[in-house]
Amino acid sequence: MSENIQDKKDLGTGQKPATDSKSNDKKPKFNIAWVYGLIAISLLSVFFFQTDSGPKEVTWNKFEKEMLKAGDVMKIEVVNNKRAEIFIKPEKLNKDIYSELNTSKKNTMTKQGPQYFFTIGSVEAFEKRIEEAQQDFTYDQKVDVSFVERNNHIDTIINWLIFPLLLIGVWLFIFRRMAGPNGAGGQLFNIGKSRAKIFDKETAEVKVDFKDVAGLEEAKVEIMEIVDFLKNPIKYTQLGGKIPKGALLVGPPGTGKTLLAKAVAGEAHVPFFSMSGSDFVEMFVGVGASRVRDLFKQAKEKAPCIIFIDEIDAIGRARGKNPNWGANDERENTLNQLLTEMDGFGTNSGVIILAATNRADILDRALLRAGRFDRQIHVELPDLNERKDIFKVHLRPLQKLGTDVHPEFLAKQTPGFSGADIANVTNEAALIAARKEKQLVEKQDFLDAIDRIVGGLEKKNKIISFDEKKTIAYHEAGHATVSWILEHANPLIKVTIVPRGQALGAAWYLPEERQLTTKEQMLDEMCAILGGRAAEELFFGKISTGALNDLEKVTKQAYAMVSYFGMSERIGNVSFYDSSGQNEYSFGKPYSEDTARAIDEETKSIIEKAYIRAKELLKKLKVQHNALGELLLEKEVLFSEDLERILGPRPNGKTPHSEDESMVQKAPMAEVESEPKVEKEENPN
Repeated sequence: MSENIQDKKDLGTGQKPATDSKSNDKKPKFNIAWVYGLIAISLLSVFFFQTDSGPKEVTWNKFEKEMLKAGDVMKIEVVNNKRAEIFIKPEKLNKDIYSELNTSKKNTMTKQGPQYFFTIGSVEAFEKRIEEAQQDFTYDQKVDVSFVERNNHIDTIINWLIFPLLLIGVWLFIFRRMAGPNGAGGQLFNIGKSRAKIFDKETAEVKVDFKDVAGLEEAKVEIMEIVDFLKNPIKYTQLGGKIPKGALLVGPPGTGKTLLAKAVAGEAHVPFFSMSGSDFVEMFVGVGASRVRDLFKQAKEKAPCIIFIDEIDAIGRARGKNPNWGANDERENTLNQLLTEMDGFGTNSGVIILAATNRADILDRALLRAGRFDRQIHVELPDLNERKDIFKVHLRPLQKLGTDVHPEFLAKQTPGFSGADIANVTNEAALIAARKEKQLVEKQDFLDAIDRIVGGLEKKNKIISFDEKKTIAYHEAGHATVSWILEHANPLIKVTIVPRGQALGAAWYLPEERQLTTKEQMLDEMCAILGGRAAEELFFGKISTGALNDLEKVTKQAYAMVSYFGMSERIGNVSFYDSSGQNEYSFGKPYSEDTARAIDEETKSIIEKAYIRAKELLKKLKVQHNALGELLLEKEVLFSEDLERILGPRPNGKTPHSEDESMVQKAPMAEVESEPKVEKEENPN
């Protein structure tokens, strides 16, 4: 801080800092393109001035009648049997027909000649014509005709050089275009050099610090420890401690891994090398390993420093998983060089590696061992309090907010949202408010933005017949009825039959913030999901394609219960899920055909029991369901208070508005039960 203040004082007094004086002393770089341009201009100038200052062309008739017959011609020289050059007598140059020669300032050979010329077809024809033109002349009046051989070296040089120079110019133009920042061959001679972008304390491009990273408190503690070590190494080394050589940021997309790296670049006052894992991969063999060597060479020269590799899974995949067995995989060679540079025979003191990926399960084990990536920092989806802090950060740029916008309320409305999703919500809310020509961004704009992001764009003009609309209404009423009655199902906030995106209807829920899910909760959720298909079969006697999304969810959930979570008595407490992603034993299917058949049967049994349970519940609540369906058909959108008025309070007493009265308004939620576009020929008429 003191250095920055001193710099400002120097600038305020008019004295230039030392860095400015050094930059002013630097001479401009020499550019060879100027040499090529001067050569081209010189050649064109010579050719132009030579043409302009030479003799002027004249026709045979003018030459014969106005010059030869008048006795103005002193002599004629035939050059190379092609061109006849005419020399005019000096005393005749004052005549009016030669005034163009007298007014020409560029012609330095006006008096000496030749002043004019014309091209002859052949020597014989020329001699015959000149003889006929002078047949009435006396001997003294006849003009001498001489034949000379003359070599124009300048024209010869130009003719020989113009084509090679043209080729060179085209080649240089193409090469320089390719050598641009986006050119395919931009690093033709430096292809093995590192493409990392370097940031340091003098670089003003990174303006992100840890204050701009909301939530992620545990991750920030470990990251800030690395930054603190670079600033105060004695604090750790005096106790014998060593800073980790590498830290791997792992988490779902949009959770802020790259943002944390940007904060490190903004906070750490050391050189920061940033690049992507795909920057090592090139079509040429050996380029990736060469770039790794050059990257660490530059890092060692600037140590202490930090290297950040984003999406490291591009080169860090487990070796030996390539289907081309025995092939020379360029990515594996790059990974081998990276492993050697990170912790090999040599030492990299002062070089810390940061990397980010959302596919840590496929990374090579040698890359994750201690001594390379000593720490794995998990960056998970934010919880309620973290979402509130993230909203505060993203609401800061919005200058005009309504008084009803509260980060606590918005955080409750967005379970399962990542930091990137929350940033998108705030931006969409501002756009929606501007579209409606509002002066403030209000609470309803944020709710509409959440609807837009989760469910898609509202399509009120979609052409839907009355029978299709009734089927959709009863289908969604089935979801709402079953989910409201079941104790462990997620509480429903809103149900709508207004088409959004590819969905013709949707039911919006408020999932609980929980880390564990019991078998009873999963069965209740499956039953609620199947409520739509059960309602179609019960009240219309036929089913439609509208339950495709529901069936997909239920099938995946049932298979997970049986083969992953061990929730089937027949299969037992076994799990066939490989969380490491390494496929250690290379089994395509780690169970027998009998077990596979049992898994299929158990899955089908679980789904069938949930479906029967949903139909039984709807039979008991037929009157309430039909009333809900008709009301939904009339109003198109129903909220939790409508369901409570028709179905009564929930069995467990957990209704959304019992916790927050403000959520009774139009409060959508992140989890959506929706149907894809229904084929009209398959819908009931």
